Amino acid sequence: MIIPYRTYTFVISAKDTLHLPSYKGSTFRGAFGAAFRRVVCALKRADCTDCLLRAKCLYAYVFETPPAQDTDMMGMNKYEKVPHPFVIEPPEEQNTTYLPGDRLSFGLVLIGRAVEYLPYFIYTFDELGKSGLGKGRGAYELVSIQVGDQTVYTGEAKTIVAVKPAALSIKPAHPLQHGETMAATLEFITPTRIKYQRELTGTLEFHILIRSLLRRLNLLHYFHCEQSAPSWDHRELIAASSGIAVREEALRWHDWERYSARQGTKMKMGGLVGNITYEGDLAGFMSFIRAGEVLHVGKGTSFGLGKYRLHESA
Repeated sequence: MIIPYRTYTFVISAKDTLHLPSYKGSTFRGAFGAAFRRVVCALKRADCTDCLLRAKCLYAYVFETPPAQDTDMMGMNKYEKVPHPFVIEPPEEQNTTYLPGDRLSFGLVLIGRAVEYLPYFIYTFDELGKSGLGKGRGAYELVSIQVGDQTVYTGEAKTIVAVKPAALSIKPAHPLQHGETMAATLEFITPTRIKYQRELTGTLEFHILIRSLLRRLNLLHYFHCEQSAPSWDHRELIAASSGIAVREEALRWHDWERYSARQGTKMKMGGLVGNITYEGDLAGFMSFIRAGEVLHVGKGTSFGLGKYRLHESA
């Protein structure tokens, strides 16, 4: 399985005083979604469900991607939507006030075909800077966009330097079990919301993590990359993952709440943060874990939730 992607770092400069929450994922994602609809939606409808243009609309593809009627992979024909092909990674800093001239940066991960639509994302964030962000809708200027150390866009030139997508090669090692014990620590940076048996889990046994990663990676690949099922044995991977132990756990539940303008209500978005160390024959699972480090895991990933860092040890 190959998943093309590219991670961009957007740098913005406050023109007015910006008042933002300590966790900025909801603010960036919510404002971006509304602005993206204004930019690309031809009919300016509130509901995409029965829109005549839905099949070819970029907004519908990015935010309302419908599963194909004949898709039964992992039961996705039972769901109304599939994972978004992007992740917004808000600033990790806790600052809530940015004065005019202050700069802040955030990440944008585009996945699969969405990489082709970078200009729409750039234009939307540029327009969002004019209409304003956060409490009081403070204006900002899009200064630049980086890919690693390379500048691919500046607000002055307003031209995009083409950069080829990176690619995640995801496959279990064979044989899956090598009989070699290793340890890996995952540091969960943003609240991670993983459902197991239809309930949000407050623990993170390794098989629960792997189930969530497999689902997300399979669906991103199928709907946003190549419309093909993975070549590996899903049941074999789950069975092998049950043999991985938790050596140390320092996870806690972090409550977080966001306001949904679309639904007109506050929504609880709490999740697990902290560290957990797994130990066992992990070699066969490392490509999945490394992919999740880039693409996040669990629910609410477009808000930046489910972000973790991998620390390997012998």
